[in-house]
Amino acid sequence: MEQLLAVWVESLAIEQPDGSTLRNTVALADALEMMCPFTEVVRLGLYVMPLRGPSRFFGGDDAVLRMVRQCVLDVVGVEAKLGVAEGLFCAELAAHREVLVPRGASDAFRRAQPLEVLGRKDLATTCQRLGLHTLGAFADLEPARVAERFNQHALVLHRVARGELTELESQRDRRLGHRLAQLRGDTDLFEEQQGFFGQRGAEDDRAEAAAHRVRRRLGAEAIVVANLHGGRGPEDRATLVPWGSPAAVVRDHAPWPGRLAAPSPATTLARLVPLQLRDEANRPVVLSARGVLSATPAAVIFSSPLRREIVWFAGPWPLVERWWSRHRRRAHLQMVLASGEALLVVAESSRWWLVGIYD
Repeated sequence: MEQLLAVWVESLAIEQPDGSTLRNTVALADALEMMCPFTEVVRLGLYVMPLRGPSRFFGGDDAVLRMVRQCVLDVVGVEAKLGVAEGLFCAELAAHREVLVPRGASDAFRRAQPLEVLGRKDLATTCQRLGLHTLGAFADLEPARVAERFNQHALVLHRVARGELTELESQRDRRLGHRLAQLRGDTDLFEEQQGFFGQRGAEDDRAEAAAHRVRRRLGAEAIVVANLHGGRGPEDRATLVPWGSPAAVVRDHAPWPGRLAAPSPATTLARLVPLQLRDEANRPVVLSARGVLSATPAAVIFSSPLRREIVWFAGPWPLVERWWSRHRRRAHLQMVLASGEALLVVAESSRWWLVGIYD
């Protein structure tokens, strides 16, 4: 699990009627985003960012902590409390206590906390009467025993105590992102595109907000995403378009005879990689004019030279296109290597090329 740096600024936790709290929140968020584009305002007064990336860039965790402390002091004029731990729940607890939890020690840190940190006084009181005083003691209860005595919400808190959930439902202010976007003037922040992965979640909102910031600073071409259209091979169907571009109105419903059947490779290469196929006698495997292999491929050799044994292959599937103008002949071949990689290669212009990689 990723380590998070939590920044707790108590003076920004209570919203003032003059609007100064939101203005300072935006100003500090923009300043922290200059150090890490994935900075997130969880709620008023609480910011989090992944630690690994900034630590590598700025030369260590201590350097990042110093920069964040100085940033808060410069923007807001107060000292911040910083904490590091794995998961949002532990990271916020660490910030309130100003603790830097070592990597891999967040489970022990969480188990040592008192039950009051779950935010349910009735649950804490009942557990204390049963002799349970820490999250670890509560976590060790069987879920069935918790369900017998408490309600459904207590089962969710039990999962937090066990580390199965990394944050409380009440930790995030779901509306704050919209309010800050309106204050910035980014009214289309959550309307222009429906997230990267379809159904929206907290990670999608964070990724989309970071993408908007990068695009605003570096231009519309700074972030591109894959767009699918018609074609026979995977290398023909994927093109890169600027992120946030409007979806195409016209859909390609052409049958595309000879189209390579599913599954499609998860990764297609913008620049094809040349390679060689060899048989058991280490002779080159070539494709005849009739689309037949000269021998069974036994190994693939990249230009490195990097050699990998082939344990399975399928194909080839020949394609002949544009016979009336630009005669194009090619054939696709699927293969699985001894090292576990699954590749899609194509024979064209008397050479073999790597065009796709399967998950």
